[in-house]
Amino acid sequence: MENKIKISVRSLVEYVYKSGSIETGFRSAVPLSEGTRIHQRIQKLYGEEDQKEVYLQEALTFYHLDFQLEGRCDGLLIRNEEHIIDEIKSVSLPLSEIDEFAYPVHWAQAKCYAFMYAKDHNLPEMRVQITYVQSKTDEVKRFQQSYSFRELEEFILYLLESYFPYADLRVQHQQELTKSIQELAFPFPAYRNGQRKFAGAVYKTIAEEKNLFANAPTGIGKTISTLFPALKAIGEGHIQRIIYATAKTITRQAAEGAVAIMGDGGLNLKSVTITAKDKICFKEETNCQKDSCEFANGYYDRINHAVLDLLKKENMITRKTIENYAMKHKVCPFEFSLDAAYAADAIIGDYNYIFDPRVSLKRLLEEEKKKTALLIDEAHNLVDRGREMYSSSLEKSAFLQLSRSFKGRDKGIHTSAKQVNGIFIALKKKCGENQEVAEKDPPEELFEVLEEFVQNAENYLGQNRSNTDEELLEVFFAAQNFIRIGKLYDERFVTYIQKQRNDLIIKLFCLDPSNLLRKARKGYKSAIFFSATLMPLNYYLDMLGFQEEDYIVSVPSPFSKDQAKVYIQPLSTRYRDREGSIEPIVSTIKDMLKGQKGNYLIFFPSYQYMENVYERFTHEEMHVHTIIQKTGMDEEEREEFLDAFQPNASGTLLGFAVMGGVFSEGIDLQGDRLNGVFVVGVGLPQIGFERDMMKAYFQQQGKNGYDYAYTYPGMNKVLQAGGRLIRSENDTGMIVLMDDRYVQAKYQALLPDEWKDSILFKKLKHPAR
Repeated sequence: MENKIKISVRSLVEYVYKSGSIETGFRSAVPLSEGTRIHQRIQKLYGEEDQKEVYLQEALTFYHLDFQLEGRCDGLLIRNEEHIIDEIKSVSLPLSEIDEFAYPVHWAQAKCYAFMYAKDHNLPEMRVQITYVQSKTDEVKRFQQSYSFRELEEFILYLLESYFPYADLRVQHQQELTKSIQELAFPFPAYRNGQRKFAGAVYKTIAEEKNLFANAPTGIGKTISTLFPALKAIGEGHIQRIIYATAKTITRQAAEGAVAIMGDGGLNLKSVTITAKDKICFKEETNCQKDSCEFANGYYDRINHAVLDLLKKENMITRKTIENYAMKHKVCPFEFSLDAAYAADAIIGDYNYIFDPRVSLKRLLEEEKKKTALLIDEAHNLVDRGREMYSSSLEKSAFLQLSRSFKGRDKGIHTSAKQVNGIFIALKKKCGENQEVAEKDPPEELFEVLEEFVQNAENYLGQNRSNTDEELLEVFFAAQNFIRIGKLYDERFVTYIQKQRNDLIIKLFCLDPSNLLRKARKGYKSAIFFSATLMPLNYYLDMLGFQEEDYIVSVPSPFSKDQAKVYIQPLSTRYRDREGSIEPIVSTIKDMLKGQKGNYLIFFPSYQYMENVYERFTHEEMHVHTIIQKTGMDEEEREEFLDAFQPNASGTLLGFAVMGGVFSEGIDLQGDRLNGVFVVGVGLPQIGFERDMMKAYFQQQGKNGYDYAYTYPGMNKVLQAGGRLIRSENDTGMIVLMDDRYVQAKYQALLPDEWKDSILFKKLKHPAR
């Protein structure tokens, strides 16, 4: 039996020594690049005999577990034949606030290195030094302590004893997990057509440490086709963890469902679902301060026990499970879910935990990433989501208000907010009569002033933790993010200024997220991008950061083309013709539903268009029950909408919904719950400044700018909406495409083969009037 545990010094000491409360990051962490610069500056001052970045390792046995402890100390100094371990820490707070034992975790880390070096070189004692460097001023403060080898050895044994219960649990579970995976059978009686090919491609990709882009149509069972082979890869030792990333709650539930099915088949897997902070927070207002929240206060004093309790008793750790244990142990449910996730075999959560620079799983060390495979579900959504994650904006009014409200309260904030507002005034003049102005270069002057504002805000917020200013906090985080995105700025970005009523907005807009999406997944063992609508494939390969060595698989639909009858109604739904299209649309619906019982959905490109047709349709005397999607529906309202679609309907139900909305993808109305889908228009995004900039950018790259900015994203919404109909081998029904552009070869080429190949693919008899 494998009882070996490889652990870094940092992970060990952080587990044992992290204590106290959750604090919102007023004292912002020093960026990695800045920390590296500071380390290198200090190391350049070392003497000739001194060493830097010294790799140390030690094998230790504690009870029945064999620990392999390893790490890299910043410096090993020799002074008069005395050996000194130097641990360099860059900090953003003033050094006057740091006393000798302010951070026990830093001493613990250095003492581990001292023990390892002393044991390896048979030294009776070691000296330990902590070097603190203030990141803004480069000011240095040092503390030193001497320890005998016996003291260091006792200290290491204390660390191992504290860590042992968690380590023992993980080792036992790992053995049970591997055995259960090796014995796990595919959870369905047979593979669907194309499913085995897809699953095989996923396993091969992970085993070979590659990336895969898969167009896998609806009904093939994408969730199980990716999870099952990825688990088998864990069983064979290729990886240790899976992260299943999705764009919507409903697809996270599908992943949970697949894990549950395999759990019933004997799989012993620890899976954790991460829910967004604002959704899972126990408090009415999310304020992660010890004075405002009892779940944040003393969080780190209770978290190890909470995680141990959870892992001992639970396998499938969903939102409800997290909430129950968080309440039991009085810990923040969001942070608890993250801490549990680092111990899990499978993590289920939103894209942003991988790709968003603000909220990614930062504690997942590079070594752990190398043992992790990413499964990116509904990957077509990642293009716009990526663009959103890598863009950032600021409003002039926020800084004007702060400069006024902090006058006489805090000189630093008042002055720096006023300076930011002054830059906005200059930008407004640059706009002249234009509503929007775009520039290729980033706003360097603004970044400089924002850095100063952030520093002043940090100082103020750090000193006034018990009385947090919500207005300042919001602008502080927005400015931090703007600076962070500014560091990613390259030729794929544009800066634009937009007048909005009495306000002015500046935005760093990511035109093409492909490069940053590629960088974000770097370091992971493997990434599998899959979707039923990764079409046209070349567009999505381009936008998701495909590289030559990556694999591609396109799986044909497992369903018969006879299952769906596809019709075209060639009328114009262009913006200028929408008023005139309402009557023909209503007439087409009446004609298609005449004498039909069952459940139908009709999708529109906008709420306004949908409401206009709905009003006209419900005005008619028809025996059709109608329901309509509302803006900002909560989960209960969404469930109510979907619950209306019941099998074996005695009448006719027609649900009005919006393309690209919550009901146009991810929902599964199998069998008789859905009998037909109407799609109005070709889904084009609204013409606007941002889309037109994207169009110009891609045109300059030698691509069809209009297709990249409008046609392809629009048609993806059409394919998703139409894809709601056929979800299994037994589903049948009709798809009605209402727009004259569907007659054009260009748009027909973008439709799935099973739609194009249908012999009933024909025009209806009701042309637009």
